[in-house]
Amino acid sequence: MARNERAQWARLDLDGVTVLADLAAGASLARPLEFHGPQLRCFGAAAAQIVPLVVGGFNGRVSQGASCNASVLTFAPHAHTTHTEAVGHLTIERVDAWRIIPQRLLVAVLLTVQPQRAADSGEGSVPLPAPDDLLITAAAIARAWPAPLAARLSVRAAVIRTVPNERHRFSDPPDAAASTAQAPPPFLSREAMRSLVERGIEHLVLDVPSADRASDGGALTAHRIFFGLPPQSTQLAASTRAECTLTELAYVADTIADGWYLLSLQAPAIAGDAVPSRPVLYPLRVP
Repeated sequence: MARNERAQWARLDLDGVTVLADLAAGASLARPLEFHGPQLRCFGAAAAQIVPLVVGGFNGRVSQGASCNASVLTFAPHAHTTHTEAVGHLTIERVDAWRIIPQRLLVAVLLTVQPQRAADSGEGSVPLPAPDDLLITAAAIARAWPAPLAARLSVRAAVIRTVPNERHRFSDPPDAAASTAQAPPPFLSREAMRSLVERGIEHLVLDVPSADRASDGGALTAHRIFFGLPPQSTQLAASTRAECTLTELAYVADTIADGWYLLSLQAPAIAGDAVPSRPVLYPLRVP
């Protein structure tokens, strides 16, 4: 890797294509999880909590005479913060998401879409969405998809930012949202998820709580399409896309322009079907 110090761009070879990436200008897409004050809480979950670690005479708080602070955190990645899921979210077999997350930088596209009323979209899901449900549609994705950065450059990751309206505010700053109970947030139509799979997307980042409707009778249609898992199947062997990851509840600031980036999916080595994560985008261009 050679670096142009004046321009602050790193020169990389990806798929035989020379690209420039500003690895010093990463933009985090993670929502902070705050334990004091307003919290984002999805699916009716209770508030996340932080309490002192108490062991014998140790109380885990310097303010209470302890030698250091030590805490016990209680939260659900799916409900409280940006998180990355593996196919284990749907299978009997345990699949730890952190083991699936790629260690390499991924060529990614960022696009902004306007969710559309299901009744007006011509697209759907299983079960059928309510007429007023807001769908992220295949048509909207196709309209927003930018021109290729380079003919031979393969894109394997996508970040989808939704345009907020009076019914959903998940694109607002992270500290502005306290609950999702007031209205169902947008979710992907089956056609939208199929279109992403057909484009070769293996790592998808969304700014909504779930790729599917929060209450869909357990169908999880978009999840199943993405992980290549047949309807109602819970067997890992049935998945045709078990190496894919799905990140939800990301926050994409308005200052980040649509276009092409390198994506780094960062997560702690904590077992589970979903893990708190910190997606980071780095500007990418061809010389």
